[in-house]
Amino acid sequence: MGLPAAVRDRVAAVHRGSALPERLRLYDGWAARYEQDVAALEYRAPHLAAASLAFAFPAPRAGARLLDVACGTGLVARELHRRGFRCLHGVDGSAGMLERARSTGLYQELRLCVLGREPLPAPAEHYDAVTVVGALGEGQVPSSVLPELLRVTKPGGFLCLTTRSNPSNLRYKAELEAALGQLEQSGAWQKLLAQEVEYWERATTEEESTQGTGYISGVVYIYQKCPVPHLEEG
Repeated sequence: MGLPAAVRDRVAAVHRGSALPERLRLYDGWAARYEQDVAALEYRAPHLAAASLAFAFPAPRAGARLLDVACGTGLVARELHRRGFRCLHGVDGSAGMLERARSTGLYQELRLCVLGREPLPAPAEHYDAVTVVGALGEGQVPSSVLPELLRVTKPGGFLCLTTRSNPSNLRYKAELEAALGQLEQSGAWQKLLAQEVEYWERATTEEESTQGTGYISGVVYIYQKCPVPHLEEG
């Protein structure tokens, strides 16, 4: 597949269905090499997600309060900052990843939080936008967290989510999309975008590759929390 064996092994390890303490330990250990490894993977999700959110988000952006969930080392924050977002908060379950994120200087606030095991450390209707990029997947953050993401989002605020479409994540993706649809049917939010992307990142095995391309595909979702405020006329 052209990827160094050590990169393939580290990626495979964190996506395995290991127990949560072990998975967090793996992420702590991966933090120092994480950005080098995702560069080798040609991981495009942070760029794609930030670009999609920026397209949907009304100006001005500088004063908007954003929560970057499962923020990792800050890859999404870099992309958001380039697009004019300045008030960035982040949470992650890995202390090692948070240490790297803190070193970027891009976040106004960073908190340790294991999403799915504990509530987000924020009051209701606090954020203009919430992002979860890369963490919604098999063996990672459960789709049951969606109501908690909605809780901390302001009415009319935006939620930017991603997941992978590779074979080993298809069951999770189906569960996620069912949950997304149920919340839309209940009037909790409305879908603005569901964009499938063929070249999401390089595949770590031939079995995961999309039609022999050497890459896996993924999807970016943008939702807006209801009720959506009406623009004042005049």
